[in-house]
Amino acid sequence: VVASAEEAEVVEVADPENLCYLTQTTLSLDEAGQIISVLKRRFPRIQGPPGQDICYATENRQQAVKRRAPESDLLLVVGSQNSSNSRRLVEVGGNLGVGGYLIDDERCIEPSWLEGVKKVTITAGASAPEVLVQRVVDHLQERYGFGRVEEVEVIEENVKFPLPAELAQQQRRLTQIASL
Repeated sequence: VVASAEEAEVVEVADPENLCYLTQTTLSLDEAGQIISVLKRRFPRIQGPPGQDICYATENRQQAVKRRAPESDLLLVVGSQNSSNSRRLVEVGGNLGVGGYLIDDERCIEPSWLEGVKKVTITAGASAPEVLVQRVVDHLQERYGFGRVEEVEVIEENVKFPLPAELAQQQRRLTQIASL
């Protein structure tokens, strides 16, 4: 396991001519890109996956933070403390000079975080329910007087996953029964 570009610079492999890499689906895009660049430079024959293997939701949220956080005074990321992709979102903001916090919900917000803050960017980890994000927005408006809320869709998430075959078959049966 290679966890940084520095480690990629020194990793030793048994057969540099027969090598492939995969990435954790919730890695920071920037970190993954740096690691892959080093590996490709050191091992020109290294093979990667046929497509993008960073989770689309993780990638989209990281790109959104990169575009929106620099305009903000504070970044709040709604997500679990053990969520890799949620922690990465805070890191992405921090790398842009924007202070941020990973919160489970609105009850985790400390009043001191908001002192002198005029604009907050709120995002969520890939698996955080939308209702938690809305509760954070409501809390900031009701308790701290933040007025205007601008929902910005930086990247449309329109990925649809097909039902597994068994469920699709059951759905067809139920549709047939309902039409009788």
